[in-house]
Amino acid sequence: MRKDIEFKAEGPRLRGWLYTPERGAKAFPTVVMAHGFSAVKEMYLDSYAEVFAKAGMAALVFDNRNFGASEGEPRQEIDPWAQVRDYRDAITFACTRAEVDRERIGVWGSSYSGGHAIVVAAIDRRVKCVVSQVPLISGYRNILRLVRNDLVAQVRAQLDADRDARYAGKPPRITAVVSADPAVPAALPTEDSYTWFTETGATRAPAWKNEVTLRTLEMLMEYEPGTYIERVSPTPLLMIVAAGDHLAVADEAFAAFNRALEPKRLFVLPGGHFDAYVGPGFEMASGAAKDWFVEHLGKKIAAPAFAR
Repeated sequence: MRKDIEFKAEGPRLRGWLYTPERGAKAFPTVVMAHGFSAVKEMYLDSYAEVFAKAGMAALVFDNRNFGASEGEPRQEIDPWAQVRDYRDAITFACTRAEVDRERIGVWGSSYSGGHAIVVAAIDRRVKCVVSQVPLISGYRNILRLVRNDLVAQVRAQLDADRDARYAGKPPRITAVVSADPAVPAALPTEDSYTWFTETGATRAPAWKNEVTLRTLEMLMEYEPGTYIERVSPTPLLMIVAAGDHLAVADEAFAAFNRALEPKRLFVLPGGHFDAYVGPGFEMASGAAKDWFVEHLGKKIAAPAFAR
């Protein structure tokens, strides 16, 4: 069963869905989840939530502030630390719901929010289990992998110019998330990013927009979620890493997993970054996450039928 929900998060009102099993316990173990860079909840988070609900868990899914159905200004801006705080507010909201067992809360994140999941699990001990899927580990090092060396100085100059313009009272400059033309600046300049975002936006998520503020890239370069990974322990950590990921680059994720303390598990997904959302890759990734949550959120979990 799926209900529309909304809650306040330090100003903006965030909106999403609460999935629960059709029958079973009155208060369910619950997974709190949001999407990655610029994505909205309709971009396959419903599919993940359904898998968790079929396994006897609730799932609280929400759009990040400034995106989709959620409030927040400026629109299309990603402040990673605001999103981390919103995860924590989502946990607090979940704990007020009669459907939620507040002692059995897990967090799930993917891509940009895969980094958030690591940070939230490290700093919020209400979290009893975490899944970090194809995660961003280092914003700075990731940018250096995605932007040609001879263009880095140009990007920095654009960021400085945008800061000057905002100081003068002008609105934040906007840039594309993805582009079919490698010569056109984009936040995620890979071919598979363009294909997935444009196809998924067209078929599943009309609320998605191919734009973010330029300041979003500056905040991305400042964000280092991998520095928190040693602090996740003793909360159980599952990392799902796509072996061929060249967006949230796989070698950074493997290195971060090696730094993490026990209890931890690594699940290596064949293919690239976006294979986690569709086809056999989705079946493998969602199955691994579901099993991890069932294992660590308590043996009380049943497996009732689920109906949307």
